[in-house]
Amino acid sequence: MNIAAGKCRNEADMDTLNEALGLKIPQHVAVILDGNGRWAKQRHMPRTYGHKVGSKVVEDMLTVVDDLGVKYFTVYAFSTENWKRSSDEVGALMQLFRFYMVRLLKIASANNVRVKMIGDRTRFDQDIIDGINRLERETKDNTGLTFVIAVNYGGRDELTRAVRKLAADCCAGKLEPSAITEQVVNSYLDTADIPDPDLLIRTSGELRLSNYLLWQLAYTELYVTDCLWPDFNQEELEKAILSYNRRDRRFGGVK
Repeated sequence: MNIAAGKCRNEADMDTLNEALGLKIPQHVAVILDGNGRWAKQRHMPRTYGHKVGSKVVEDMLTVVDDLGVKYFTVYAFSTENWKRSSDEVGALMQLFRFYMVRLLKIASANNVRVKMIGDRTRFDQDIIDGINRLERETKDNTGLTFVIAVNYGGRDELTRAVRKLAADCCAGKLEPSAITEQVVNSYLDTADIPDPDLLIRTSGELRLSNYLLWQLAYTELYVTDCLWPDFNQEELEKAILSYNRRDRRFGGVK
């Protein structure tokens, strides 16, 4: 079944179609895009080729999720642990990132997409930091899909940085420890202005979170597919959303 039959770009038409099909479209979809290297190896190509093809799939998915009515789309592009990979692979990923930021700015501007980066950007070279800042600055007023890219991101690192900021504000007298609530902690995270994911998709069949959005995924529905990310497409996304629609989300309560 093609959920996005006809590729309706009109939001009212999309809402009508989803209502007719009885579908709940997740507001926020997060993805662990796994399997780029394995996909390339299967084709006797370098791992970097898999990353290049994978970035094109991300680009294609922006249109697909927007057509479906998803409001936030978050991808795990580069983790705090990925620096452990070979210098050749890391270097190639940085070059791909440089190229993709320029391309993404054009795509976002043309399609009313707001881009946000989460993670510790301070480790990157200055030109990459400048590119990230420009992407966020020039798309901040766009009102369509919010595209969140996790780069040099780790859930534990994010929480550690948040705790440091909290502690500094407590020491400076800006915040009383007794006033710290879940909402306050959330406001110190990279995702402070973004709702928690409704659906997490992990490709390549791996059954772990890999240090991704540890706070935010507390009540997220998980979907794992054996499909490698470069092979991911609209049909695979629809399978995930249909699975999501079979879930009974109680958030710890009883219905």
